[in-house]
Amino acid sequence: MANLEAYQEYQRIEDFEEDSPPGEEDLLVHVPEGLKDSWHHIKNLDNFFTRIYHFHQKNGFSCMMLSEFFELVQFLFVVTFTTFLFNCVEYDVLFANRAVNHTGPGQNPLDRNKVTLPDAILPSQQCTERIQENSWIIFLLIMAATFWIYRLVKVFCNVLSYWEIRQFYIKALKIRMDDLCNFTWQEVQDRLISLQREQQMCIHKKELTELDIYHRILRFKNYMVAMVNKSLLPVQLQLPLLGNLVFLTQGLKYNFELILFWGPGSLFQNKWNLHPKYKRAGNRLELAQKLSRVILLMGLANLLLCPFILVWQVLYAFFSYTEVIRREPGSLGARRWSLYGRLYLRHFNELDHELHGRLGRGYKPTSKYMNSFSSPLLAVLAKNVAFFSGSVLAVLIALTVYDEDVLTVQHILTAITVLGVVITVTRSFIPDEHMVWCPEQLLQCVLAHIHYMPDHWRGTANKSETRDEVAQLLQYKAVFILEELLSPIVTPFILIFILRNRSLEIIDFFRNFTVEVVGVGDICSFAQMDIRRHGNPMWMSEGQTEASVYQQAENGKTELSLMHFTIKNPRWQPPQESSVFISHLKEKVHHDAQTGPPAQLLLSEAPLCSSLLSNDSASAPDNLLASVLAHPVLTASGLPGRDRRFLPPSTAASAAASVLASLSTSQLPHAGRSRSHVHLTSTHPDGPMYRSDRTFIDSMSASDSRVHSTPLLSEFASAEMSLHAIYMHEVHQQSALPQRASGQWQNLVPMRDLNTTTGTHAVSLSMPTPLRLGGWTEEEEEDEGEEEINSGSTPKEDAKE
Repeated sequence: MANLEAYQEYQRIEDFEEDSPPGEEDLLVHVPEGLKDSWHHIKNLDNFFTRIYHFHQKNGFSCMMLSEFFELVQFLFVVTFTTFLFNCVEYDVLFANRAVNHTGPGQNPLDRNKVTLPDAILPSQQCTERIQENSWIIFLLIMAATFWIYRLVKVFCNVLSYWEIRQFYIKALKIRMDDLCNFTWQEVQDRLISLQREQQMCIHKKELTELDIYHRILRFKNYMVAMVNKSLLPVQLQLPLLGNLVFLTQGLKYNFELILFWGPGSLFQNKWNLHPKYKRAGNRLELAQKLSRVILLMGLANLLLCPFILVWQVLYAFFSYTEVIRREPGSLGARRWSLYGRLYLRHFNELDHELHGRLGRGYKPTSKYMNSFSSPLLAVLAKNVAFFSGSVLAVLIALTVYDEDVLTVQHILTAITVLGVVITVTRSFIPDEHMVWCPEQLLQCVLAHIHYMPDHWRGTANKSETRDEVAQLLQYKAVFILEELLSPIVTPFILIFILRNRSLEIIDFFRNFTVEVVGVGDICSFAQMDIRRHGNPMWMSEGQTEASVYQQAENGKTELSLMHFTIKNPRWQPPQESSVFISHLKEKVHHDAQTGPPAQLLLSEAPLCSSLLSNDSASAPDNLLASVLAHPVLTASGLPGRDRRFLPPSTAASAAASVLASLSTSQLPHAGRSRSHVHLTSTHPDGPMYRSDRTFIDSMSASDSRVHSTPLLSEFASAEMSLHAIYMHEVHQQSALPQRASGQWQNLVPMRDLNTTTGTHAVSLSMPTPLRLGGWTEEEEEDEGEEEINSGSTPKEDAKE
């Protein structure tokens, strides 16, 4: 908690910011003393670091400004073109409902009744008169012009601000614009931290850490992630006929942020401080009533603007997707991560590019899992509809090939287009005849990348209920478009009738889960990844946390977020409580690895495992994950290993522990070889994540140069986090369901007992019996002839599911 002096210093900076000219409050403050191009005492480090991050992710000044320019042009085009279509086109002539007679010298008699495009366009004077006579059109144009001018001013301010950021990259960080794409964000961040030691960008502390930068960039996003994790935001709706639905759109998310963070009447008095009155519990009821009024006014404003926003949404969707649907009708059947899924699956302190990369790797296995479900009834109907539609389409195409005049028949092109769309849509309901039904394995692959999974999915991967819940995370693009179109109508009612009722809970949440950090300001306490305050004893933090059920993060988010941030930022020095948790986790991994399969054996099985999991990628990190996930399948099947000896069945947890124990962040010499082994996560020599005399990276790569490449190191770091997710979910399941662990899992040693068992080689551990993938037992009534296989991913149940 910051002292009073630091708090007053932030107040002073805030007052200085409010005196800045409108539109220039985000610019940097230059100190005339000292070096000419030095940046000292930057008044708004939140915006400063955020703009540095966006500048890097959007590939520099030219790309950013060009994108902003075309956004202005795009808005202007949509408004102008729509006005033209409604007022300047003679549709009776265009649709040949009214004859056109072209007379004049030299006019071909055959062309006198031919309609040309200029015939359907009204003269400019007549078009202007139509617009002037319609007061409704004039009102809409005035509103559009006002909004466009506002956007123009904002773009101009962005040009000034990002030009400063460009100069900062060149002069302070020593990164030329043509080399920007060659730098990773971690490298840019390291230079920022080094620069803080030379030039005091932040005046409240001498040195910045990686977590300080993340906190400033993700201050409000961490709050959003925490509120979704604690089921505080009303994104799950219970409807009479439709059941449980998740509804979160860009418009609704924008309103949440406007109400809570930066709009009029929000809870924050500036961009880094929660208003002091919200930190006191005495007037919580009064503050809840005030927040309820703000939400009501915001809902009424949305209701008033609903027609205009709806018109814009429809026009933008029409111009954006019509051509794509005509060219690729099946694109509506493609899937995308929903906005709710991005918040639900996001770690605390996870930047956008890290989240996108992780979900991008998880997209393919999740899509395979969703596509593995098919309705036999719909498949029969789809086959027959496709047959009849294809027959008619074939005849029409044959006729047009025989005589092109068939195309002049009214609506013939429309019929061909509609039939093509119908055939494409129906084919999406016909399952692949070569597809193998293996939902448990696919869901295990999904967990390896998305890291979060509720407990009640355990053993129910083949159920439609589980599929429906996964569909809330990975939705159809058609559902996304429909939700965005309905958003202007639904958002006001969610704000007025649902969010208002949670005003008191929101006030309590911000009071209880906001902490002030020196040099950073007020942040969500969950973002500190404090095991003692927010850890869950069912997620390997037993004996280390003092959190109540209300204070615990759901689904092990605190523990998994801590591991993710530590792996992504290996130079970061965690606080004492977090270091203890990480140290205990390492000890437990090494202990469980003693009974796991050898790492070399896992890697030798990598090609076969990749084939079993239908993994088209041949990269070393993918093979690493495939060998861990599929090794239980091979051992449970009774197939002999490479040495022709039968191996005892094992779980994915023991396989993951074996590989994790073999990871090393130090370069260790290998007997008989002059070259050194390569680390997986970092070149930083301090504090390796795992150390072992068993190293095997050279067996996965043909050359050291490939492994040393930064992209591959990043992929190995992601694979390491995936292994941690698999291992931690398995251990969590053993803690959550001890009655199922008996005789089925290894007797994994509890964290509190590590001090008495670690390093002892005489520990007796029972061998696991064959299980289905995921460590989930077969139901007794299932067919005894089914093959039972074994793996280790068992996630925690989300309270809101």
